[in-house]
Amino acid sequence: MAQSNGPTPRIAVVGSINMDLVIELDRLPRPGETVSGGRLATYPGGKGANQAVAAARLGAHVAFYGAVGDDAYGEQLLRKLVGAGVDATAAAVLDGIPSGLATICVDAAGENAIAVASGANAHVDCAYIDRHLDRIASSDILLLQLELPVDTVGYLLRALPEGKPRVILDPAPACAVESLFFPRVDILKPNAQELETLTGTPDPETAARVLLSLGIRNVVCTLGDKGATWYTENTAPARFPAPRVDVIDTTAAGDAFSGALAWALLRSELPDAIPIAVAAGSLATTVRGAQPSLPGAAALRRMSKAS
Repeated sequence: MAQSNGPTPRIAVVGSINMDLVIELDRLPRPGETVSGGRLATYPGGKGANQAVAAARLGAHVAFYGAVGDDAYGEQLLRKLVGAGVDATAAAVLDGIPSGLATICVDAAGENAIAVASGANAHVDCAYIDRHLDRIASSDILLLQLELPVDTVGYLLRALPEGKPRVILDPAPACAVESLFFPRVDILKPNAQELETLTGTPDPETAARVLLSLGIRNVVCTLGDKGATWYTENTAPARFPAPRVDVIDTTAAGDAFSGALAWALLRSELPDAIPIAVAAGSLATTVRGAQPSLPGAAALRRMSKAS
């Protein structure tokens, strides 16, 4: 697809896009075990695409940068992005490469286990970043994840100008991140498990301090139904509780959080943006599927009035 010549989006998302095959089960299988009787549904997903849709659904002007294959899934995925109001004109369609695919098992309590075949996502390289860097850098906020090659994400962080855009990095799936340029990360948004994986430290505050010492300005750790904790250097942790909801499916709750955080930061400072992101993540657990679960502004307003 050709790059858009329209107005510069306020939020840029450089990330993955997958088709999600979701199997609902009474319980998740253990290693080597088959659990039958599941129900299958197909949804657009991928952490990058989910976060783009999450921000666009709240009213932000969002552009997505990534790649799909030249297959039926790729066509569907881009059509869904555009239908959600995301500018996908910079997304690459790669000949002879399959689109990303995720198989997600969800149990009766809403917990999930996910396996991903990266497909076209693994081919988003530094040359692609170079082609689109000027427009990415002109956005106000940049959302990144680690479902693209880590070297590509690290290259982009080093190539960005100082100061703008403001960078939110979701370090999922957590992996070796030596190639990342942490001083260019404004907000790192791990969950508790990712925080431990990144640092090898089970204590969340100690782990957050380790990451802050690498040059990251803020660590916002999501805690599921317990909300989130914000860590900065030389200040005590700030805790933000989550509203009580009936959990159906936790898929994309973290992506709802990231997209809402980016949207809220266009108009608020971080302490005011985090509660909005927590509410969005909580709402996402009440609906099945990744992108179908991402809440709009009206749903967030209703939750705010109820809490």
